[in-house]
Amino acid sequence: MFFVSDNAAPVPPEVMAALTRANEGYAMPYGADATMAGVRASIRAVFEAPEAAVYLVATGTTANSLALALYCQPWATVFCHRAAHIAEDECGAPEFFTAGAKLTLIDGADGKITPAGLDAAIAGSALGGVHNVQRGMVSLTNITEKGTAYTPAEVAALTAVAKGYGLPTHLDGARFANALVATGATAAEMTWKAGIDVLSFGGTKNGLMGVEAVVIFDPAKAWEFELRRKRAGHLFSKHRFLSAQMQAYLQDDLWLRLADQANTAGQRLAAGIAATPGCALAHPAAANLMFATLPRAAHRRARAEGAAYYIMSPDSSMEGADDTPQLARFVTSWCTTTADVDRFLTLIRG
Repeated sequence: MFFVSDNAAPVPPEVMAALTRANEGYAMPYGADATMAGVRASIRAVFEAPEAAVYLVATGTTANSLALALYCQPWATVFCHRAAHIAEDECGAPEFFTAGAKLTLIDGADGKITPAGLDAAIAGSALGGVHNVQRGMVSLTNITEKGTAYTPAEVAALTAVAKGYGLPTHLDGARFANALVATGATAAEMTWKAGIDVLSFGGTKNGLMGVEAVVIFDPAKAWEFELRRKRAGHLFSKHRFLSAQMQAYLQDDLWLRLADQANTAGQRLAAGIAATPGCALAHPAAANLMFATLPRAAHRRARAEGAAYYIMSPDSSMEGADDTPQLARFVTSWCTTTADVDRFLTLIRG
């Protein structure tokens, strides 16, 4: 009953086997390994983007921050949701990698920006000429930090607003596979066909040991990204171990199967919580991430039997009134079992 995060799950056996094979003999360093050429071809095929530039890094923070730095000047701002990972969970890395660009935070229900909200934020910025931070770019997250999903049509509506102001758009896809499974969209439909310029294509939260891809749909930006990645210290010498993970991830649609397993468990958990008296989902749960309020007594029973997850309420103590509602975050992973979910639901029902 481990619902802390999907990035705490073990590595799938297919990926471990690929790493073992990659450890045999010698391979060219710095991304010149033969496996990386195959990864690049596979990602281009998946995204129906034969000219896309594809690069690997080890963390989502690096992928996001380098992608933003590629498109946003130091004197500009990135428009994003107030709860976006780049705003709340990356310790100022986007500002650091962009050499000082600002983040302009936008409110929106359930972790999602609306076209009207985005338009208002952009229109109200950079009105003082040289004295103000300038308009830089837009960043979206899918699956959002609240567990909801944007459809391709919703993404397209937001990128249309951005492009109306001449701004490029980044998609933080730490849980990109989960978003595709949840919406039934293809990778192309959720990205460049919907107006996205650069994607952080997540792997770590969906089972990989530690690798993310940056997919740049304008190949003219490739050389600059290579320079920025090297200058930032994120060009791996033994790159073949990044390549091997991503190759196994993409082979035979493993990435989508892992996400489907995580989403299936998440939807079972969300439905069970919603059907439990005294419990309620805080936002619609589209995939494998959800927030819900449970009475303290339910938390106490679950915790006593080893359930692990984050309680988000300021008062996270297990001491106090049984009926006090406490907000918690739950995340299922590729290896969350039906037994895990059902055992947890039995415990919270008392």
